[in-house]
Amino acid sequence: MTVTSPSTENGVNPEKDLPATLHDGDDDEGEDDGPVEVSGTGEGKKKKKKKPKKKKAEQSDPPRIGLSKFFPDGIYPEGEIQPYKDENTWRTTSEEKRYNERIANEDPELTYQSIRRAAEVHRQVRRHARKHIRPGMTMTQIAENIEDGTRALVEESGLESGVGFPTGLSLNNCAAHYTPNAGDTTILQNGDVLKVDFGVHVKGRILDSAFTLTWEPTYDKLVEAVKAATNTGIREAGIDVRLGEIGAAIQETMESYEVEVGGKVYPVKCIENLSGHSINPYQIHGGKSVMLVKNEDQTKMEEGEYFAIETFGSTGRGRVVESGDCSHYAKIYDAPHVPLRLTSAKSLLKSITKNFGTLPFCRRYLDRVGESKYLLALNHLVTQGIVHDYPPLCDARGAMTAQFEHTILLRPTVKEVVSRGDDY
Repeated sequence: MTVTSPSTENGVNPEKDLPATLHDGDDDEGEDDGPVEVSGTGEGKKKKKKKPKKKKAEQSDPPRIGLSKFFPDGIYPEGEIQPYKDENTWRTTSEEKRYNERIANEDPELTYQSIRRAAEVHRQVRRHARKHIRPGMTMTQIAENIEDGTRALVEESGLESGVGFPTGLSLNNCAAHYTPNAGDTTILQNGDVLKVDFGVHVKGRILDSAFTLTWEPTYDKLVEAVKAATNTGIREAGIDVRLGEIGAAIQETMESYEVEVGGKVYPVKCIENLSGHSINPYQIHGGKSVMLVKNEDQTKMEEGEYFAIETFGSTGRGRVVESGDCSHYAKIYDAPHVPLRLTSAKSLLKSITKNFGTLPFCRRYLDRVGESKYLLALNHLVTQGIVHDYPPLCDARGAMTAQFEHTILLRPTVKEVVSRGDDY
């Protein structure tokens, strides 16, 4: 489901975007220096005053200022634009497709601004996270810092905008779906490989992007392999492209790498039972899967779809199993109406529907909205098929895993990597 240095691409650059100070023999920037003679001779020339200099807004550290202060017109930066390949190249110049794109962007239900706003939040929050996450911090500190930044920048408002899903902080052989529950005291270690996977949503448009951090060079090649494989998947994706073909290209890139650990060489393997996925409004897994290995899936990508292109590499067996305490949950999108015998389960379901709808949540989020002693009720909702549980997914003990992920939008004329930043 998953922090850049200042960049004009990402909105505000606190180093470059501030206006230069004008020096008039004093240092009173922004003050009125009194009347100034207009050039020329003769009497009666009008005098004009210097206008006070305005400073542009500057993001706080940690980031806690809402994006509306930086983008008052509601227009957010585009992501990276990639042209379509092969038989789809005609789309870039097609007048019909340009028209379709214009109409889509004017429709408030389809506008690209919601997903771009979420992407800009992600870039600014991860810029800080990548700079400040260090060994010695607890998983809870890391998760709450990311989530506090996300809520502040997206200007959280019920189900209109907020966190897209729980902050994944999976360590080492754990590839996905771990976030700390209350009381978790896990501390980040220097030799850990940390996957940071967090999401932002605006009007249900979920921006899903992830990256991997390490603090010593042993697993640099693993990280490089996964980043390259994700970029391969993005490059190969496109309208009418078959999902199985993308998986084959990802696998070829990933498995061209190897990692040396303690004098032993390990091939980098794709984790074969994890995948990227389409994204629907308020639905993180939209029904289509982009596997990481060659397969016979003939399903095609379609115009207007959003996809999370994510890849996972491993030095282990390349297959994950459920392991450990569950933290991630989500109300099933098309869950059947089931009579509930537990009063506590009815009450909890009402709270979940009100606060999260069908967006994923974790136990910390239930704590945050005031729920307590809810585990029995939560497990009952799972067994009744109303809520889905997502336990941590782990490769063999001793293996290391890495992840990179971007959200892409298949626009009528071009492919937009909405979550792209100058970091990855």
